[in-house]
Amino acid sequence: MKTATMLDHILDFLTFRYLISPYALMVFYYLGAVMMPLAMWFFWIWLKRRYIRLSQARDKLGTLGRDYLSPAQRAGIVIGCILCFFMMELFWRMMFELMIAYFHMAEDIQALVR
Repeated sequence: MKTATMLDHILDFLTFRYLISPYALMVFYYLGAVMMPLAMWFFWIWLKRRYIRLSQARDKLGTLGRDYLSPAQRAGIVIGCILCFFMMELFWRMMFELMIAYFHMAEDIQALVR
């Protein structure tokens, strides 16, 4: 049995025999899962400050919503938005799980070849 030296590990890394993608993907997943909602929130605040008419339209829409929608309908809209947010997060997770599974399969196939 061959013992792997530090030079062998470095050579495997440089020749792409050792994949860092599964570990990097986990970092990007958590960054995206936390940063995307925050970025969306900050972008909405920026839009409101940048475009005053957008803020005025949002206020008018809120007034119309309170005047013409029942509390049950408004609650349904809020629940729908929350469900959409969770579906977005679930899709983000599933996309990264698929990529990580692919890279694990690639590593296992490479191990079988060696």
